[in-house]
This record gives sequence, C-alpha cells and structure tokens, in this order.
Amino acid sequence: MHRVTDTYGPIPYSMIGENGQIQVPYDSQEKVYDKFFEELDAAIKVLTEHRTDAISAKADYIYGGSAEKWCKLANSLKLRLAMRIVYANEAKAREMAESAVNSEVGVITSNADNAAMHAAENRTTLIYNDWGDHRVGADILCYMNGYKDPRRAKMFTQGTVGEGDAAEKGYYGLRIGTTPANKSKAVTACSSMLITDTDPILWMNAAEIAFLRSEYELRWGSAVSAQNFYEQGIRLSFEERGVAGAEDYIADEANVPEAYTDPLGVIENNTALPQSRITIKWKEDAQFEENLERIITQKWIAIFPLGNEAWAEYRRTGYPKLMPAKDNKSGGTVNSKYGMRRLPYPSEEYSENRTNVEAAITSLGGPDNGGTRTWWDCKPLN
Repeated sequence: MHRVTDTYGPIPYSMIGENGQIQVPYDSQEKVYDKFFEELDAAIKVLTEHRTDAISAKADYIYGGSAEKWCKLANSLKLRLAMRIVYANEAKAREMAESAVNSEVGVITSNADNAAMHAAENRTTLIYNDWGDHRVGADILCYMNGYKDPRRAKMFTQGTVGEGDAAEKGYYGLRIGTTPANKSKAVTACSSMLITDTDPILWMNAAEIAFLRSEYELRWGSAVSAQNFYEQGIRLSFEERGVAGAEDYIADEANVPEAYTDPLGVIENNTALPQSRITIKWKEDAQFEENLERIITQKWIAIFPLGNEAWAEYRRTGYPKLMPAKDNKSGGTVNSKYGMRRLPYPSEEYSENRTNVEAAITSLGGPDNGGTRTWWDCKPLN
C-alpha cells in the first residue's frame, strides 16, 4: 500500500471495510503514513516477541518460515518510510528511523536476509524475454557505462548496433519518452534485463538499507558512519550480484556518467554533456547535497529493478539526475525537467466514488494530474 499512496497521494486506507464499506473517504497521505507506522510498530512488537517461533515454510514464500527475518524486514520497511517523509516532517522521520535501526532485532544487514518472493514462476520474463516489450532505460546505462560498472554483465544483456562488420555490441538504453519507429530494431539494439522464470522477485535488499542508514548518518549522525554505510551498500550490492571489484569501484574518483548517444540513430541528442558529473568515491569535504547525490545514485543502481522505489526516491530527493523525456505527451501538465510526480486517479473512482475522490483532490492541493506533487514530495526543485 505504500507503493499505492506514493503513486497517487491520498488514498482510501484507514476506513476501508468499516461497516462493510469500500467506497469510503480518502485519508491524506500524511495520515496514511501515520497509520503505516502504527501498523508496523504493532507488527514489530509481535514479531519480536515471537521471533524464535516457527512459521510454516509452506506458507512463507519470502523467508521460508523465519519470524526473525520478517521482523528485520518490518524494521527495514519502517526505515524506508521514515526517510521518505524527511522533507515533509523531519522530526517524525528521525524518530521513526531511530526506532527502526535501534530496535531489538534490527534491520536487514546482510544479503542472506534480503526480501524476495520465491514464486513458482517469475512472470517478469514475459515482458522482457517473450514479448520484448521492455528494454532498459538509457539513464541507468549512461551512469553505469560511465562508471565502467562491472555489475552490468550480471544485470543486463548486450545490444547490437549496426550490421555486418560494423556491428558493435554494448550496453545501450532506450531513452524515456521514446516511441521507436521500428520495434524489432529497438529490441536488437537496446539492452534487456537478465532474468529467468526461476529468479525470485526482489522486494528489498541489504544494500538499500545500508544506503538509507548512510543518509540517516549524513543528516543527523556521524560523517564517518555515513561514509562507512555508503561503502557498505556498494559492497553488499557487488556481493549480491556475485561481482568482484567493489574496492576499486569505491575508490574511483575519476569516472562520471557518460553522455547519451541514441543507439537507434534517429533521436536528436540534446544532452551534449552527462546529466551529472557525480563521481563514486566519497568526499569527506563535500557539501551535503553532493554526498546525498552519491548515496541516492548508488542506491538507485543497487535496487534495480525496483522501479516504484527508484521513482519515489527521485521525486523525494531530485536524484539521480535524469534526462527529460524525449516526447512530453502530458499536454503541459507535467514539467519535462522534473518529470511525472504522480498518477491521476483511475476513472473508476470518479464513476463509483466521486464525492470522496473529489475531496481527496482538495487534500492533494492541486489538480488530479501527473504534475501535482504528493505530501512528501516537497523538497525545493532546482
């Protein structure tokens, strides 16, 4: 449900099911988050008390029967949600984050505790492998190519540009907002996600939690700890992908994201320089925003393919710096520079729950379109 409220803003939540009703008033996003923390605290209390109890492995497709690992996930989710609201309510964010990291069981710290659903079939393979309807975005590959990131080989296929003797293989991405005139050419040229139907479906990994803790320390704690957690996040991501070279990557203070070049050769390249000049190596003397950009950029890479989370963090912090969409088809409701901030409510809400959805739009504080910002999306844009 946090994905739902982060997508739309106010949602029906606390009153769903009262007197058997589902057409109920919406909660403001702030109230939804307050309810999230209340429910997580209740779950954490019960899970902590029963952390050594056995759960039926057949009923647990995430951890195979470990209540303690579920408790770590609950604390980790609480930390994620706490940092989400830092610009909207910093005091509440710090309180919830502190209680999560200082809890009796603690948060996820190792890849052995990563949360992933072990489904009978990972149907993401359909859109990447069978249908060919998805390709990797240019932004993440511009960053990883510029960084010469060795994780690419474990995350993406290589595309082929050109024909015959002129053909070249590489990691090429499709720019957001592009409608290829030739789908088969785009499928051949652009990288795909490496995935099989037996791969688990990622929910949350240890690298994300390390980066969240790095940001926590950057804001309210120790500069040394912020750096340590930042570097730990990179190491955990390399370990998760089964890739060597983390220490060299962490020490890299030269490489920056590369400029975008259209692999299809038909899109005007209006980004002569990379979107960002952020380097990898932590800088002790850097300004707050520079090191925050480092943290969020590396977290963005490490949590792939969690698109909802990446989008939310981009809206919250402004990082990573992304290319504007090639074609803005919003009719002027979305600023190309800042991108989509939310999704409009489904049309069914207007036909089946009109009074309540219209009240929610008033709570939202702007029109029901993609350019209106949600409650926690309140950092000044630049």
